[in-house]
Amino acid sequence: MNAENTIMHMDLDTFFVSVERLYDSKLNGKPVLIGGVTDRGVVAACSYEAREYGIHSAMPMKRAKELCPEAIQIRGNSGTYSKYSEMVTEIIKETVPVYEKTSIDEFYADLSGLERFHNSFQMACELRERIKLETGLPISFGLSKNKTVSKVATGVAKPDNRLKIEYGTEKPFLAPLSVSKIPMVGEKTQQTLFSLGVKKILTIQEMPVELMEKVLGKNGISIWKKANGIDNSPVVPYNERKSISTERTFDRDTIDVVKLKGILLAMAENLAFQLRRGLKLSACVTVKVRYSDFNTYTLQSRIPYTSADHILIPKVMELFNKLYNKRLLVRLIGVRFSHLVEGGYQINLFEDAEEVINLYHAMDKIRDKYGDRKVMRAYGIEARSISRFNPFTGEPPPLLANRRQ
Repeated sequence: MNAENTIMHMDLDTFFVSVERLYDSKLNGKPVLIGGVTDRGVVAACSYEAREYGIHSAMPMKRAKELCPEAIQIRGNSGTYSKYSEMVTEIIKETVPVYEKTSIDEFYADLSGLERFHNSFQMACELRERIKLETGLPISFGLSKNKTVSKVATGVAKPDNRLKIEYGTEKPFLAPLSVSKIPMVGEKTQQTLFSLGVKKILTIQEMPVELMEKVLGKNGISIWKKANGIDNSPVVPYNERKSISTERTFDRDTIDVVKLKGILLAMAENLAFQLRRGLKLSACVTVKVRYSDFNTYTLQSRIPYTSADHILIPKVMELFNKLYNKRLLVRLIGVRFSHLVEGGYQINLFEDAEEVINLYHAMDKIRDKYGDRKVMRAYGIEARSISRFNPFTGEPPPLLANRRQ
């Protein structure tokens, strides 16, 4: 293994199911579905035993029960899952010099340069064993010279195993695998490649990069590089303080609580959309209030990882109600979502009915196309004049900046 590049990828196997099995050993070896308990709910996660019936995440629960009537259905507890995710995070933080948390159950660690002091594979194995011992959770890892190959190796190693890809053997390792194993190849791209007769990664390796670019554009170049084991992307150090936020200072101090709550709702709704658009989840909500005497107060609350309006907005309102002093004029209010991780929307699936998820997807699609203020809750219309700046970068969102007014 090249000491200059040693990247470890870790993935907690069937994380939600594994956590539930810690509390109920009777679930071991059984087909288990985590998700909404009604027929209108969706599958958030399922055990390997359930997957053998063709069940997968985001599938309507009703369909999953038709495929496997004997499956054990559990609503799930996002707070419990977040707790175990944080336990694993702390162990990794104590063990490796640089790590990146890309979702609630997935991590990268940069072990580059450690070969002069330690055997990196042995170190990775010891980390895996410590996680298993201290949390009781199964975890798999892949070790190679870059993120892409290590992530694919983890997928091959599963369940509850490990795999090291020696330096220089990346292409032969990838060659016989399905193109679906390449990170960033979704169902649509997979179908496009299949229609061209491209089913194995070997075929992409043998294709000129210009042909991949012609078929899939810039995305084709990225896929070609990954298929050839080329990936220079670094492990980005995880920082729990990373956040998005927005504030509003009033031209005239106000005591209009209806107006204040309407603006807070719109702030929370817009930030939640920004989370989903950035494929991020938040685990901490903060509300800020500054009164006319310039005294400023903040209150925050840790929550299970989420990007859902119907979870974030009530929490914002709850914190505001605790902070608000009815006798004082308000000069400024603000909302911040922090402790962000990558993760899209999967963590919320077990709490929502299928129509709620479809509603969010439809609303976000409209916002992406026409602007993030085109769809708003009626109660938050008061906040239309809130700054239209991207809370991640401080710049106007591209779609808004370029849209003709």
